[in-house]
Amino acid sequence: MSSEWAKRTLGEFVRLQRGHDLTAAEQRPGLFPVMGSAGQNGTHAESLAAGPGVVIGRSGASVGRVHFSDVDYWPHNTCLYVTDFLGNHPRFAYYLLQTLALAGYNSGSAQPSLNRNFIYSIPVLVPGRAEQNEIVDVLQALDDRITLLRETNATLEAIAQALFKSWFVDFDPVRAKMACRAPEGMDEATAALFPDGFGESELGLVPKGWRSGHLGEVARTVRKQLQPSELHAGLHYVGLEHMPRKSLSLVEWATADGLESAKAAFREGDVLFGKLRPYFHKVVIAPFDGVCSTDVLVCQAIKPAFKGFVAMQLFSDALVGYAERLSNGAKMPRVNWSDLADYPVVVPTEDVALRFTEVVEPLFAHMKAATQTAQTLAALRDTLLPRLISGQLRLPEAVTDIEAQPS
Repeated sequence: MSSEWAKRTLGEFVRLQRGHDLTAAEQRPGLFPVMGSAGQNGTHAESLAAGPGVVIGRSGASVGRVHFSDVDYWPHNTCLYVTDFLGNHPRFAYYLLQTLALAGYNSGSAQPSLNRNFIYSIPVLVPGRAEQNEIVDVLQALDDRITLLRETNATLEAIAQALFKSWFVDFDPVRAKMACRAPEGMDEATAALFPDGFGESELGLVPKGWRSGHLGEVARTVRKQLQPSELHAGLHYVGLEHMPRKSLSLVEWATADGLESAKAAFREGDVLFGKLRPYFHKVVIAPFDGVCSTDVLVCQAIKPAFKGFVAMQLFSDALVGYAERLSNGAKMPRVNWSDLADYPVVVPTEDVALRFTEVVEPLFAHMKAATQTAQTLAALRDTLLPRLISGQLRLPEAVTDIEAQPS
């Protein structure tokens, strides 16, 4: 370990303060992120802390979690935030704080809580600013690559959403043919699959040859479960806590080893729909076989041709809003598959559904590959982080490890 590394306490490394109250009624969407226990929670028209900044979850299920803001922000009262980095690199502080297992310093009882006075005495090793800068460069290079992969997935997802809306909500190809125009961005063979007019249905005007129906006519839920004795470390596990909001791509998961209750089994390509608090919009396409929480519905198309159509229906804002309205329970609202199966949809002909699946499946494949690469990079980062922060790993070795990873 370098002789330049100094022994300090956390209170000598950074200064912390409890965040500030901001009720939902007071919050006005604006330019500044609201940073709370679980990270960013919307925006506000005002800021109370200068960026770059670091916050630590102070209460609730996310106690001890560390988050970073590049810009000025509003620190919510569910977090502690750094008011003074005492000359240290802000992002180095962010990385170091992640290695301290702060959730273990919970000072609450029924409700988890973190008190800055409980953690100020934690011993830390701190290198000089120049070495902090070098460590940050290494770790941030990984973070930047992970961010780029996730941004790419978001772009691919937006393309799939736009295409779904054009074909199955706005019926743009049909309207173009009615106006004697070639549908935009579509080859002749695909355009030929669409009719050139509309007919009446229970859902209003729909393309000729299509029909009004319900989601349950083209999709089903899979109810296979694995018992605790069948769960093992080699099996991927997806809990609601692993599913991001409004993203078809997973960003994290766990293993099934040690789980003590039965879990729902799923296959790669199935759509996982979070049925608890459906307004959180937790809907992802499974990138692998595994098991998930029983608060997740495992859905799939009845016919392979409708795979893309079903995935984008389940991910749509309209269906999630429908699920929210039908969910039962005041504190823990849930939606059932029987309710989702009754969701009204305009059912296209099978050849149109198949063509849509053929168009979006390459997008889904790219998203899956990016998800797996991002997970590999995140695992490397999480392995390097404590060793770099503690001085156990030399920077040249870390750079070699990173250069060996896929882009």
